[in-house]
Amino acid sequence: MKLTGNKILITGGASGIGLGLTERFLQEGNTVIVCGRREAALKEVTDKYPAVITKVCDLSTEAERIALFKWVEEQHSDLNVLVNNAGIQQWANITDADFYERAKAEIATNIEAPVHLTALFTGLPALNTIMNVSSGLAFVPFTKVPVYSATKAFFHSFTLSSRYLLKNKGIEVIEIVPPALNTDLGGKGLHDAAPPVSDFITAIFAQLAEGKTELSFGFSEAMVKAGPPEITAAFNRLNPVV
Repeated sequence: MKLTGNKILITGGASGIGLGLTERFLQEGNTVIVCGRREAALKEVTDKYPAVITKVCDLSTEAERIALFKWVEEQHSDLNVLVNNAGIQQWANITDADFYERAKAEIATNIEAPVHLTALFTGLPALNTIMNVSSGLAFVPFTKVPVYSATKAFFHSFTLSSRYLLKNKGIEVIEIVPPALNTDLGGKGLHDAAPPVSDFITAIFAQLAEGKTELSFGFSEAMVKAGPPEITAAFNRLNPVV
């Protein structure tokens, strides 16, 4: 992937990893479009970075995903990079009364949305790159977020298949595999002790410059390279018997 001169759509680009990607892609000389559910959050981005183009969109609904694609097709047909970043994380137990409803919300945002957007945007003639944000938990689950971990395992598998299936179409598929970072994913304060997003962004852009298509950092780098014994040991560390 070339790092400059792109027009890039980043889903969930107003906070966390998405915002970190937005900032860095702007620095590299790209045009960035950000979509998200919260208009106030998008306004905070444009107040700080007036060059960013924003679009309010609830990606958990099929109709809004289609509307987003049609808007891009009409207004930004030269868009060549799609970043499937938007995701939600629910700390939940299967025995919780509202478990299934919350699980459905995770599945809609973390699986249905990027799968649908991938299918839609591969029909855009200018598209040459898709970046999918999975997780180190795609390789070893954290049982306090059972559905989130499973959705990321799905997304990792889907990304591998997409890379193979879209190669002949000239679309490069890149997987971004973050560890836990200091963001509000899952709730405020849960990840305060984790590494900052800025360190992660610096690391993955160095890997992009090297031409890598699987970008990882810290814990996620260890999990990407791990074999069965290391995966088992990581699972036991993440999920101690109580």
